Amino acid sequence: MTRLAVNGARYEVRVGGRGPAILLLHGFSGRGADWSPLLPALRGSSRTVAVDLLGHGRSDAPPDPARHALQAQAADLADILRSHDLAPAVVIGYSFGARVALRLAIDRPAVVRALVLESPSAGIASDADRRRRRADDERLADAIERDGIEAFVDSWWETSPVFAAERDLPAPTRARFRAMRLRNQPEGLARSLRGAGQGAMAPLHDRLAEIGAPALVIGGALDAVGLERAREIATRMPRARLAILDGAGHAAHREAPATFRRLVLDFLQEVPAA
Repeated sequence: MTRLAVNGARYEVRVGGRGPAILLLHGFSGRGADWSPLLPALRGSSRTVAVDLLGHGRSDAPPDPARHALQAQAADLADILRSHDLAPAVVIGYSFGARVALRLAIDRPAVVRALVLESPSAGIASDADRRRRRADDERLADAIERDGIEAFVDSWWETSPVFAAERDLPAPTRARFRAMRLRNQPEGLARSLRGAGQGAMAPLHDRLAEIGAPALVIGGALDAVGLERAREIATRMPRARLAILDGAGHAAHREAPATFRRLVLDFLQEVPAA
């Protein structure tokens, strides 16, 4: 399985292993291959489904920002899981991917067996704050289109305080993730920001109690803002628990991979069979 046409858009989908399905959703500027270090541990007993979300990697980047909206992509993912006999799946999402996972669990609960949410956000509750974030996202999207991917990665993404903990990773690891980011297209990331950024998404805080699937919510102790978001989400979801990773920031799966892997594998042992 590679390029799949879903509701008029093509997704890059990589499948491996045997057993109950695990859907893996990357963060902004990432791609399904970001999960490569985790896949061998999962494929012993599961079928992994790593997707490039719209605007990222080898998936399409539709020009209409609305096509990138979380609810639109959640509907696409539900169709992929159902049409290929992969539902219900455990869904592992990081940051942007965790926001898509939340939307999927709310809109299509029958396809979600359990959730692992790393550095998730339920959106921006305040209308005024959301408008400001949307304006910020629009300016960043314009800059990406104007200056290109390398300028975005160098001057914004890799220097953001959110990713400060990543700067302590070994040089080869940083180089690998940087190379993956640079393979994105400017128009893809810009369209994703406009349609699926936190300024564009409908806040989900008041709907988290609807999610009945068991969930593991992971936050990095060094990611102050992200940890508070993760804590709130874990508190509002009826079957969720929070795990805090010491020494890790926003991207715990990269910054503390062994601990992240152990947490995920232990949680999967507890998830009821499909």
